[in-house]
Amino acid sequence: MKLRKINRVIHRDLSYFFAGMVIIYSISGIALNHIHQWNPNFTINQQTFRVELPSDTSKINTAILNQLIEGQSNERVLSYYYPNNSKLKGFTKNGTATITLSTGEVKVETLKRRPLFSRINFLHYNTARAWWTAFSDIFAVSLIVITITGLLIVKGKNGIKRRGTLLVAAGLLLPILALILFFK
Repeated sequence: MKLRKINRVIHRDLSYFFAGMVIIYSISGIALNHIHQWNPNFTINQQTFRVELPSDTSKINTAILNQLIEGQSNERVLSYYYPNNSKLKGFTKNGTATITLSTGEVKVETLKRRPLFSRINFLHYNTARAWWTAFSDIFAVSLIVITITGLLIVKGKNGIKRRGTLLVAAGLLLPILALILFFK
């Protein structure tokens, strides 16, 4: 086989094999880029309402808490503590309930796992499983090989010797600029 044909075969076969990983990492990469705008792993629901607390707040227990919030929320308090003199924080199966003792304001926050994004992001995070880390490293090296073999596929004026060099340089310009601007 000629070198150009071997190059094309390597590029093609690695591209086919890792196509799913490229899509998974791309989707989760987009989600992680916007983590400051939304939580890709969970939907967070907040509910606020008021309850009438007993005048002696030292008599509050789990049963009383559940009695107070059961009409307003589907959550049940499993345990609680006082982070300070003015608040009570309860833990539910799916989140938390925070009560301001002076006003009786209750803020219930529940989390629900996003079925697709949480699983995809799980793969993108380093999960500390040796076989997955090894596979991810092989994938990363393969992306380098796919890129290099892709650069060498086209010859002539549209190849790496002319147009390709200009496009590679233009593609590197923004990451280099970002490194200069963001990492001082």
